[in-house]
Amino acid sequence: MNDEDHGDAEADHAAAEDDHGGDSHATPHIENIDFSFDGPFGAYDVNQLQRGLQIYTEVCAACHGLEYVAMRTLADESGPNMPEEQVIEYAKGYDVYDAELDDTRPGTPVDHFPGSNLPNAPDLSLMAKKRAAFHGPYGLGINQFLKGIGGPEYITALLTGYTGEEKEQAGTVLYENTVFPGGWIAMAPPLSDELVEFADGHANDVQHLSEDVSAFLMWTAEPKLGARKQAGFTGVVLLGLLSVLLYLTNKKLWAPVKNRRKGD
Repeated sequence: MNDEDHGDAEADHAAAEDDHGGDSHATPHIENIDFSFDGPFGAYDVNQLQRGLQIYTEVCAACHGLEYVAMRTLADESGPNMPEEQVIEYAKGYDVYDAELDDTRPGTPVDHFPGSNLPNAPDLSLMAKKRAAFHGPYGLGINQFLKGIGGPEYITALLTGYTGEEKEQAGTVLYENTVFPGGWIAMAPPLSDELVEFADGHANDVQHLSEDVSAFLMWTAEPKLGARKQAGFTGVVLLGLLSVLLYLTNKKLWAPVKNRRKGD
């Protein structure tokens, strides 16, 4: 899921201006998706995260890394919630370079996911927070309160935005994508219907695969989302109670003064 256009050139910018009415930086329209973690009380869907992990492992990991994500976090209850034994076996599937051995060894849960295998393939650890599709009036972020920042929606739209058109430029094959800035991207369409089979028989068309892997990438970017929301809600409740107490205290303190003025 390379989100970087390896074939940037003047022709790409000219095409972008044509596609967006002269503005190569125009933001495409991104449809909101009702993810379980949206909103002030949303939470991750464990089953969706597990499916997203499977898609990443079978499709995305060939090019893209998650070097800021420790594999032990796959066992977190707020994450994929995999059994520890399964996490251990999963980690062994990666070869990790060990400086002490000056060689590679099978991965362990304390290791991080490897980095990207291709020099121009961006790391996906924080991609869902890097891409913000929703803002709000005057950039105040009002829409984000209910919809989130829109990073997962952007990734989903990108993965489903291929038109099937191709062109070759400077020896690089580019693929038309209605969402990627400039309209052309060097990454071939990574997903196709029924590319990944799920043990639970969940739908595996391109739209559902895109949503599942986008949800997983949101978790890699914000693994403590639930705890942050809970802390925020607690803070709002406490501030509300404090405001009420301050109001009542202020009213009681000034009551004698107001009563004297009425007597005068």
